[in-house]
Amino acid sequence: MAMRQTPLTCSGHTRPVVDLAFSGVTPYGYFLISACKDGKPMLRQGDTGDWIGTFLGHKGAVWGATLNTDATKAATAAADFTAKVWDAVSGDELITLAHKHIVKSVDFTQDSNYLLTGGQDKLLRIYDLSKPEAEPDVVSGHTSGIKKALWSSDDKQILSADDKTVRLWDRSTMTEVKALNVAMSVSSMEYVPEGQILVITYGKTIAFHSAETLEQIKSFEAPATINSASLHPAKECLVAGGEDFKLYKYDYNTGEELESYKGHFGPIHCVRFSPDGELYASGSEDGTLRLWQTTVGKTYGLWKCVVPEEENAEAAKARTTLPGTAEEEIEDLASENSDSVYSSTPEVKA
Repeated sequence: MAMRQTPLTCSGHTRPVVDLAFSGVTPYGYFLISACKDGKPMLRQGDTGDWIGTFLGHKGAVWGATLNTDATKAATAAADFTAKVWDAVSGDELITLAHKHIVKSVDFTQDSNYLLTGGQDKLLRIYDLSKPEAEPDVVSGHTSGIKKALWSSDDKQILSADDKTVRLWDRSTMTEVKALNVAMSVSSMEYVPEGQILVITYGKTIAFHSAETLEQIKSFEAPATINSASLHPAKECLVAGGEDFKLYKYDYNTGEELESYKGHFGPIHCVRFSPDGELYASGSEDGTLRLWQTTVGKTYGLWKCVVPEEENAEAAKARTTLPGTAEEEIEDLASENSDSVYSSTPEVKA
């Protein structure tokens, strides 16, 4: 068991956080965007959680948010029947794309020229962002509201999920290639381009499928209903969170549970690894985002590990000071997670 996790808590949202996404690594580091029912998506520095700005303009809950690879643009999907594209440097709203129902999902192509949207009207839409006033390409075939829609296979294919069906589409012909039916309602979907892996969660199941054929690779069962899961970029481990407020970390190859601890004060709605794999972010019903270290005790971002001298090891205790983190919250989480604390925990400063 590793040392105790000391999360960085990102406050600012006033309602449940329902989606989050990281950019790629840029010359300025990497970035994190969060979608929240308060209608105010936020941009943060990815490795520290420091708030950069809030995108103002939606008139309803924001259900989905994403950044393009170099973090110059953001896109959001909302209950006000729109998707919006933003300048992620200035914060300016660039484009509003009107829909006929609630929009749940947005995803940029790798070149940032096209935006894929999906939502309650059961249609996938592909917008050419150089011609935003033009009618989008529309793909129909889903039989219930679309929860997630993602580009895959170098933007040649699309993966989308409605209630209990995941569908694979060919971009050039706009036709369905294959459909996968699952036993329970799909709660999340992640596409991992390296190795073409699709991560799907439904009920207590975390399933891994080929993104090209939808054939199952493997699946794990968690102790509680899972709302989201993310695979580490090096495919060593995965993290998942759900209805029991806990975060779970599993060995991807063996399925062994490596860690589990109370992560939030409400159900966890979304988890994602950072692009460098050094941390993962979780978003919750409690209105906060939390950042967690993949390797606890490593000096990274705001985490600084100071190992005490040998003779003082017995007396050493974890002392944590984190910007914007309520000390009593840390203590509450620590008491919940006391089973994962060594008697001699190196001193951690952030």
